[in-house]
Amino acid sequence: MELKTPLYDCHLASKGKMVPFAGYSLPVQYEAGVIAEHMAVREKAGLFDVSHMAEMTLCGKDAMANVQMLVTNQCENMVDGQVKYTTMCYENGTTVDDLLVYKVDAEHILLVVNAANHAKDAQWIQEHLQGDVVFEDISDKVAQVALQGPRSLEIIRKICNESELPTKYYTFVPRMQVAGKECLVSRTGYTGEFGYEIYCAPQDAPAIWNALLENGKDEGLLPCGLGCRDTLRFEAGMPLYGHEMDETITPLEAGLGFCVKMKKPDFIGKKALEEKGPVTRKMCTLKITGRGIAREHQDVYVGDQKVGFTCSGTHCPYLGGAYATAILDLPHNEVGTQVEVDVRGRRVAAEVVATPIYDRK
Repeated sequence: MELKTPLYDCHLASKGKMVPFAGYSLPVQYEAGVIAEHMAVREKAGLFDVSHMAEMTLCGKDAMANVQMLVTNQCENMVDGQVKYTTMCYENGTTVDDLLVYKVDAEHILLVVNAANHAKDAQWIQEHLQGDVVFEDISDKVAQVALQGPRSLEIIRKICNESELPTKYYTFVPRMQVAGKECLVSRTGYTGEFGYEIYCAPQDAPAIWNALLENGKDEGLLPCGLGCRDTLRFEAGMPLYGHEMDETITPLEAGLGFCVKMKKPDFIGKKALEEKGPVTRKMCTLKITGRGIAREHQDVYVGDQKVGFTCSGTHCPYLGGAYATAILDLPHNEVGTQVEVDVRGRRVAAEVVATPIYDRK
């Protein structure tokens, strides 16, 4: 039986179509539908329940030293109130998960990991801690909503003190009032748009959700489900664990080299990545030029040669076409390369294009 987030009744009230996801019952879409929700986020604003995400803290004088060993990105130079995107690797260099690191202060770090990897990540982190550090899984004490889209500021400023909001991308304010409730608010998101992610106590989530919906009516705010969350992140070139990366794919192969700092003294998986040498396959994006839609785990060919496989595939509402991500052998991932995707036994033409396919700038 699936778990319910604190916003379950709010979803039913908005006529959300509930589906199982990562152990939770969550809305895949509402009355407006996936395309309308997607376009609302691109052009106005959308509101997401992301309370299924898992949150963990590391506290103590060795908290940051442990983060440095656990993750691939350089975190020791983070300032208080900064967020960093990173990955965690197994000893063999493949991916445990991707996650966000929030530095509250030198002895208080918040980690936000994928819901589907909650138990696995918690166990992995605890098994690799050393020194003066205390781990706590606070997921049950935290709900999260994401307000995303170009009109997000116009909406949230109605229910908080605007001067307290974080202004820079990937920064956060650890404590501020939103709709009269104490929250952590960060300038982050999974859509490629301007927006905020709001962390609060579970019992406060419905009040914040309803206040945002009510105050966002005039701005065109729509409640949004998992369907458009996936199409939005896909257009913005943001990976999804289990698709663009997993326990068989390294972060470097997934195109996440920007958050793998090989000049760090050490991190779990660094030795293996060094020994593997330069990557021989890498993530890219395909524009489907033939008739059809590619999905995940479909073989990709150049002529009769299999050169890789797709990771995700969908119709992109904003761009108005079918696209896929794929891991292809080098040099077949170069922009302009013509390939074919085996879609249920039928070869469909595609072309490698630049990633991301959507950039709000």
